[in-house]
Amino acid sequence: MSIEPSSRPVRAHVEELVLVRHGESVGNLADADARRRGAGRLDLDTRDPDTPLSQRGEHQADVLARHVAGVDEQQRPQVVLSSPYTRAAQTARIVAEAIDLEPTLDERLRERDLGIFDGLTGVGIREHHPEEAERRSRLGKFYYRPPGGESWTDVALRVRQVLLDLAALHADRRVWVFTHQAVIMSFRLVLEGLDERRLLDVDRDEPLGNCSITRYVRREGGALELVSFADTTHLETSEVEETHEEPAEPDAAGADRVERSQPVGRPVSRAAEEREG
Repeated sequence: MSIEPSSRPVRAHVEELVLVRHGESVGNLADADARRRGAGRLDLDTRDPDTPLSQRGEHQADVLARHVAGVDEQQRPQVVLSSPYTRAAQTARIVAEAIDLEPTLDERLRERDLGIFDGLTGVGIREHHPEEAERRSRLGKFYYRPPGGESWTDVALRVRQVLLDLAALHADRRVWVFTHQAVIMSFRLVLEGLDERRLLDVDRDEPLGNCSITRYVRREGGALELVSFADTTHLETSEVEETHEEPAEPDAAGADRVERSQPVGRPVSRAAEEREG
């Protein structure tokens, strides 16, 4: 008897589910700067939950807000949920206020907790926690949990709970969720029944830009189908730069690609038909 490598996709029974990664943050810039300097720690004086948007991140959120306000009312979100972390909540409020909605903050949508790795670059992790770097390299980023932190599978458990609530509280509605890279990837894991290999392939090969949109729509039978991933076409005609994470380090023992960003010259948009599974 053969065993399917992926889990069964979860249904949320909403009409549409849109996942928005927050705009570029001050933490993005600090991380990029630390990596350029080869530093082991970010030069940042805020807690991760309190790190705000950068000026460019605010502009990105403004562009998205104008885009949402400009579409037909039947396409606008009816429910806005957000991570309570400042950078995500700021993005959500800027967009929601443009259509007279108020975001609901949900701590289950927060960024993945890095525990003792918080504020460290790959250089810092290898320098201060070489035994953990080796353990992570051996176990792999999907299942590895840093001391005091969370694994990707821990985040997926939070996402599964959120989807149960969406089915119970917001069935048949258009729901927008403002959150973080690891959380959005966990939604993909759960909603599409991806396995570890496929999820990590997507994470490595398809950059998730700041203020990007990942959209699911309900099809016959109630299943949510991926329509677009990491779509930033709404930024294409604006003067604000698109930003996304830098490529993962070739050394698997380094830090995860968490909240890093760099400006790019064109938007990233991929339709569901271009991907397998």
